[in-house]
Amino acid sequence: MSNSARIKAEIGLVLYPGCQAAMVHGITDLFAIASHFSTERGGPRLRVSHWEMNETSGFARGFDTHPGESGEPAILIVPGRLTGPVDAAEAVPYARWLLDRHGHGVTLASTCGGTFMLAATGLLAGRPATTHWLFAERFRARFPDVRLEPDKMVIEDGDIITAGGLMAWTDLGMRIVDRLLGPSVMIETGKFLLVDPAGREQRHYSSFAPRLTHGDEAILKVQHWLQGRAERALAVSDMAARAGLEERTFLRRFKAATGTKPVEYVQNLRVGKARELLEFTRRPVDQIAWAVGYEDATAFRRVFNRIMGLSPGEYRNRFSSGVELAVAA
Repeated sequence: MSNSARIKAEIGLVLYPGCQAAMVHGITDLFAIASHFSTERGGPRLRVSHWEMNETSGFARGFDTHPGESGEPAILIVPGRLTGPVDAAEAVPYARWLLDRHGHGVTLASTCGGTFMLAATGLLAGRPATTHWLFAERFRARFPDVRLEPDKMVIEDGDIITAGGLMAWTDLGMRIVDRLLGPSVMIETGKFLLVDPAGREQRHYSSFAPRLTHGDEAILKVQHWLQGRAERALAVSDMAARAGLEERTFLRRFKAATGTKPVEYVQNLRVGKARELLEFTRRPVDQIAWAVGYEDATAFRRVFNRIMGLSPGEYRNRFSSGVELAVAA
């Protein structure tokens, strides 16, 4: 990389105890590679720094790709961590500093559970954001005023950028490269790293994880019952009878307990079974549709596409294990 190339912007990574080392070092390398391709074209480079809190709750660079250069980060990124998101108390000093930096014009970004730290600033209230799909319910409970969209891999909302799961730092990095160095450098970086620059979505990878700790025993009884018979013909009246409730009461309590309507719940169970069959068998899609409870294969394809964001064929092409396993239908 040419040392004479001008710096386009500084990107700071906010380190905290236990934060994901693979993300910190990986995205630092990603920005270095992007800078290489940019300077080869006569363009600018990116400066990357790592920021840590000291004993006085102040923050300082602990690593800098261009030490001695003046300036402040244009973007600050909060990583996730393998042990889960920070709690409210741990987030306080980081949130205070991030809020101050944002007030000075810094764009804030996060990956995975790092979004919890951004939300602690209060800046996400009323705005769209994403985090790891596994943390979605916990996030909603702590930050109900945030418009959480856990299906999205990256949400770029002007001065706030949030990314989903643990490996979504690659998607975030590519978005930032596109924003700062342009699409040509982004595409070259993606080719070098074998990273698809096209938009991915977390729903392609997430599993349906129904709420089971809501405390409504009648609804829980129905959920357990559905788990073993979702591929059969089911009517709301049958579910209500199983719960021992009047149908209108059942619908209200089911939505309150699970967060979904009964029909949507069954659709998610069926799509989950279909995903397994698409990944581990070579059965035709029409046969899989029938096996998971759909007499109309077109209706199955429509539901699958709506929930997963991919057609059954596209899902199989991307996620098939390549082996035929004995999967019971």
